[in-house]
Amino acid sequence: MVNTIEILKKTEEKLKDRFAKIDEIAFINQKKVLNAFIELKVSTQCFLGTTGYGYDDVGRDTLAKVYAKVFGGEKAIVSPILTCGTHAISTVLFGLLRPGDLMLSITGKPYDTLHESLFGKDNGSLENFGVKYRQIELKEDGSYNEQEIFKLVKKLKPTIVYLQRSRGYSSRKALSPCEMKPIFDNIKKLSKDSLIVVDNCYGEFVDDIEPTDVGADVVVGSLIKNPGGGLAPTGGYIVGTEKAIDKISTRYTNPSLKLEVGSFEMGYRLFYQGLFTAPHTVAQALKGTALVGQIMEDKGYKVIPSNSEKPQDIVKSVVFNNADELIKFVQTVQKVSPVDGYVLPMPWDMPGYSDKVIMAAGTFVGGSSIELSCDSPIRVPYIAYFQGGLTYEHIKAFAEKLIELY
Repeated sequence: MVNTIEILKKTEEKLKDRFAKIDEIAFINQKKVLNAFIELKVSTQCFLGTTGYGYDDVGRDTLAKVYAKVFGGEKAIVSPILTCGTHAISTVLFGLLRPGDLMLSITGKPYDTLHESLFGKDNGSLENFGVKYRQIELKEDGSYNEQEIFKLVKKLKPTIVYLQRSRGYSSRKALSPCEMKPIFDNIKKLSKDSLIVVDNCYGEFVDDIEPTDVGADVVVGSLIKNPGGGLAPTGGYIVGTEKAIDKISTRYTNPSLKLEVGSFEMGYRLFYQGLFTAPHTVAQALKGTALVGQIMEDKGYKVIPSNSEKPQDIVKSVVFNNADELIKFVQTVQKVSPVDGYVLPMPWDMPGYSDKVIMAAGTFVGGSSIELSCDSPIRVPYIAYFQGGLTYEHIKAFAEKLIELY
């Protein structure tokens, strides 16, 4: 009989130094968030909701200022009106791009759910409106193709240079802000008016700096991922320069209203509280993905990033030999979920995806991927994208099941 407790103890001992580094980064980020709350005078009044137009909504406006401060921007949009990360990113792109403009993605094709916004036929996509698109693939080792990037930026002067920090449904590693800095510096030298936009989903608070700290003009993400701390019930955020946010705000509402309207009767306490707890929650998730990654690596499976590398998002990819192994892994996540733990997930035709997708997400907030969750398209290579976990102990319970299962 397998002694799971002993295996878990030995695995945690291997990860002692990694866990200490995660705690160190969490402390830096916690102070960053705390200082923003204090400096911007967050009070119980900020938790109250509004109705109708939402004029002079103190909670909404202060929350945006807190996000701008935490993420190193001049201005922000933070709202439940932004329904998800894909909606927030599309709002940015449609706000900044005009007919004839060029969007250059330097990390290959963006996440699956954005494809219809970019290339959809007769659906009001950017392509329909005459926006041009080019992309440059990352190198095989996951690094930037610097030569090609700088050549095209210099020649084409793109309106937007777009970067996706996390991997989406690819086999690459997530990208770090430190790796972004020399790329961003050179882009600005070659085309000073190009706006650098970063899809920051899954990467917030993983490092002690954010893409805006190294030259990004706009960062964008979802509140049911890292920055919502597992408490925000919905929403998205956009942080950037004042000039960029002012342009985006005309698409967020309309050119005459911009950020003056937008009510939310439910109130904002969970958005503030979620952001406050987010550095700790992200640390819990990172420790859990490190534990799961080490167990699977010790069992002979390839994990991305490897456990010897510092992660740059909360996702741990596990590469399986076949679809059955992949499905079994995802179903095990569901079995240890506090919500709908009795449900057996199966691959299905999920909106916005070209392949069948299996998704385990027994979460308190529907689809929240800062909570323990896992999803994957059913295609070669068979990669499970495991992420989240509100508490390390919950992920440890899942790890215990893996030891028994494989």
